[in-house]
Amino acid sequence: MTRIDKNPREDSAGSAVTVRGLVKHYGETKALDGVDLDVHEGTVLGVLGPNGAGKTTLVRCLSTLITPDSGHATVAGYDVLRQPRQLRRVIGLTGQYASVDEKLPGWENLYMIGRLLDLPRKAARRRADELLERFSLTEAARRPASTYSGGMRRRLDLAASMIGNPAVLYLDEPTTGLDPRTRNEVWHEVKRMVAEGATVLLTTQYMEEAEQLASELTVIDRGKVIANGRIDELKARVGGRTLRVRPVDPLELRPLAAMFDELGLTGLATTTVDAETGSVLVPVLSDEQLTAVVGAVTARGITIGSISTELPSLDEVFLSLTGHKASAPQDEVPAPAPEEVAV
Repeated sequence: MTRIDKNPREDSAGSAVTVRGLVKHYGETKALDGVDLDVHEGTVLGVLGPNGAGKTTLVRCLSTLITPDSGHATVAGYDVLRQPRQLRRVIGLTGQYASVDEKLPGWENLYMIGRLLDLPRKAARRRADELLERFSLTEAARRPASTYSGGMRRRLDLAASMIGNPAVLYLDEPTTGLDPRTRNEVWHEVKRMVAEGATVLLTTQYMEEAEQLASELTVIDRGKVIANGRIDELKARVGGRTLRVRPVDPLELRPLAAMFDELGLTGLATTTVDAETGSVLVPVLSDEQLTAVVGAVTARGITIGSISTELPSLDEVFLSLTGHKASAPQDEVPAPAPEEVAV
């Protein structure tokens, strides 16, 4: 399994969420094993990992639902352990499953949460109306949530997490089970929240979701952070680029591929021909190899229509880092005991 040494920022200035050495055990299972991470204000940090990696446990610790065994974390300036009540007033949480009261209409769900957050009645009504309109739920406002579709419930759940205008929003696999159209709607709302100044910690197993929303990524596996950085940085650090060479004359495709193999410039797997796009794909690991490949093409006098480089996909990065696909089944961490839930 390829590993990348974690590189947490020493200077956490400008971080809405700062985590250092967070540990959580469930019996013999280490759900979190010394996690470090930072989420900069007004950005989205994507936390990737297979089932059972510790993502949800991390969110539950940072939202004061469970207490970590050791380590330190601050959210929006509040200490997770020492200032839980103050912290709860500045965060929002959307879990993997909608947590709204299905017996209540959508509007009453939002109004009730607003009142629980100490909003005055008038402000709670106004906020409920605003969010129902924003999430295209106005027509269903007076219907019981039990009559909502899965996508509508998810949107209502997101709206509920935003009632108090949270400074930090936790989204724990928010689009699990949603159809592509509804997923795109959720992505749009998340982007809008960030544009308005919110900070988001997003856990997901969807690589496309991470690329759509996240400014930076942290990869967790077996309770440990094994990599972090911008998406392009992780792709580069995993190693490997593909040079896509498209000759003007399609008849040059196979001779071009054979030339690269004969020269042995890359020392990697053999080149491949993508007949559909009329290109030869050449694996390269360094700038020197890239230069050598381009030089060989020039020396042979082959007329090239285009040359481009491609980094590995995020799926390939995840597989390289963890040794398995993002959706690979893992043993789930046991549910927290009732006494661990914050009140």
